[in-house]
Amino acid sequence: MGVKVAVVGAGSTYTPELVEGFVTRTDRLPVDELALLDIDPERLGIVGALAERMMRRAGWGGSLALTGDAREALEGADYVVVQLRVGGNKARYTDETIPLEFDVIGQETTGPGGFAKALRTVPVVLELAELTAEIGAPDAWFVDFTNPTGLVTQALLDAGHHALGLCNVAIGFQRSFASYFDVTPDRVQLEHVGLNHLSWERKVLVDGVDRLPELLALPDDTPNHPLEEGSVPTQFVRDLGAIPSYYLHYYYRTSAVLAEQREGKTRAEEVMEIEAGLLELYKDPSLDTKPALLEQRGGAYYSDAAAALIASLQAGTGDA
Repeated sequence: MGVKVAVVGAGSTYTPELVEGFVTRTDRLPVDELALLDIDPERLGIVGALAERMMRRAGWGGSLALTGDAREALEGADYVVVQLRVGGNKARYTDETIPLEFDVIGQETTGPGGFAKALRTVPVVLELAELTAEIGAPDAWFVDFTNPTGLVTQALLDAGHHALGLCNVAIGFQRSFASYFDVTPDRVQLEHVGLNHLSWERKVLVDGVDRLPELLALPDDTPNHPLEEGSVPTQFVRDLGAIPSYYLHYYYRTSAVLAEQREGKTRAEEVMEIEAGLLELYKDPSLDTKPALLEQRGGAYYSDAAAALIASLQAGTGDA
């Protein structure tokens, strides 16, 4: 039996990543109906057209709907993926800059910027979840990728919704360690503690053997040192005995990060420039694969994380 997936915020430049994840997992995730929902018809048209070209190139034979009507998108949906940004990147810019005026880090996921984003986002997401519960398929899953993921997901669970929150931190670590040890990702398992962005890796199991002690013992001058990705000194990681998520450097290196933010360009400004370039590329009617520029947008392995989770939920295998 086929599956209907609805994507909320489908005008996002991330959507091609998500589409790629779906069309490469048709054996485990038989999506036969994809509904792309966005309130910006121009962006939805551009991104949706590329999504359709990608899906047809992959030989996908299902139906694709582009809509600005939430009821139309959510009706009968088995899975609802939420990747919206209330207020767009202009609002993100204020989240990242206003806190700096008060000597506080500006960031969209943590601190006052993250809290401001949550205040804008939670009411919208809860309304969509309530509509999904009303008109979605029985036992429909509401899968949240919208930042701040932890706060939004907690709000969904507190309201009793059938929901999951997911970010790409864990899968990013898994892929990084797999590359370092030159093994396939399925051979790497992590003891991942914490919630979404605020998390640590306490074990790195490769074929069942914990290789974290080996990683912690690596000299600082090791080429492509796997502990450098967390943006905290490697000696700090050794003292901690666990590998922290990148987002924790806002707490571990607060003064240094605050100084860096005051001197550099905001991430919101960088993202707006990248998105403008991506949308121009997406308009090309001959483009039917995701462009390399998308890698600069962030969210590495986003499609793998999203599609693998939904495939696991559909198959009931618990192996996402």
